[in-house]
Amino acid sequence: MKAFTLSVALVLGVALAAAALPAAPAAQSGQLSQRGIERITTEVRHQIVMLPYYGVFDAISYKVSPDGAVTLMGAVRNPTLKSDAGNAVKGVEGVTNVDNQIKVLPLSPNDDRIRRAEFRAIYGSPQLTKYSWEAVQSIHIIVENGHVTLVGSVDSQADKNVAEIQAKTVPGVFSVTNDLQVTGNQ
Repeated sequence: MKAFTLSVALVLGVALAAAALPAAPAAQSGQLSQRGIERITTEVRHQIVMLPYYGVFDAISYKVSPDGAVTLMGAVRNPTLKSDAGNAVKGVEGVTNVDNQIKVLPLSPNDDRIRRAEFRAIYGSPQLTKYSWEAVQSIHIIVENGHVTLVGSVDSQADKNVAEIQAKTVPGVFSVTNDLQVTGNQ
């Protein structure tokens, strides 16, 4: 009986001591830990690439704040893709708010023609064809009023340069901005 009483007293003492300690700063201020931010970032990326209409002519980027707020950025061709992305990210555990700043590109038959020609020029290049094998291609082609922006990632500086050169060969393009990131995966 003495051992039981001693155990209960010990458990109560530990509980009272733990209650007296100040809470961790992250929990106190509503801030996520680095691991929490990384988990949300991974899940947000997964939700975006799994969107059924997300493709090579769309580019969605995001930023996760320490308080769990997610800001969506980029450009898409279809207005429903913008709302689908926002709704998918809202469902991620730990996300407190979604600021959907995704731009919907204007409808334009000329831009659609340029998109198709850019796809053929870039992914038809022998050096860049390896990027077309991915489920969601890593080189995204954004066309707005005849201006082309390349976003995404490539394995080398040479691939980045070839993508830009190929993009500039398409007739009717006013400018090409190369925002591809070199990740050096190979």
